[in-house]
Amino acid sequence: MANIYKNSKLDLTTATATTLYTVPNNSRAIVKAILVTDDSNQSTDITINLFNGPPATSDKFTLFHNKTIAGHESLQLLTEPLIMLEDEVLEVTASAADKLYVIASILEINREDR
Repeated sequence: MANIYKNSKLDLTTATATTLYTVPNNSRAIVKAILVTDDSNQSTDITINLFNGPPATSDKFTLFHNKTIAGHESLQLLTEPLIMLEDEVLEVTASAADKLYVIASILEINREDR
C-alpha cells in the first residue's frame, strides 16, 4: 500500500462544471483541504459536488451550493477531511469565468503494492 500526497489545481476559466479530482479505481482518498481564491474585485459563487462515479451517470451530493467567495478573498472550505472512495469525482462550477482558482490537498491511499 502506498500513500501519495498530491494536490489538484484548477483555474476556472469557464462557468461550466469542471472535474477537480477523480479517485483512481485502486485507491481511496482523504481530501484535507479545498482552498478557493477570487482574483477579481467582485464576489463569485462556487458550487462543489461529489459524485459516486462518472458525473453523467452517478448520484450527486452537493457539498457547497453557490458559496460566495468575496473579491480578492481566499477561503478554506473544508472544516474536516473528506473521505472519497474508488472512482468518486469532485466537480466544481464557478458562477463566472476567469475569477476563481481552486486547490485541493489530497492524500491518496493506493491499495496495490509497489
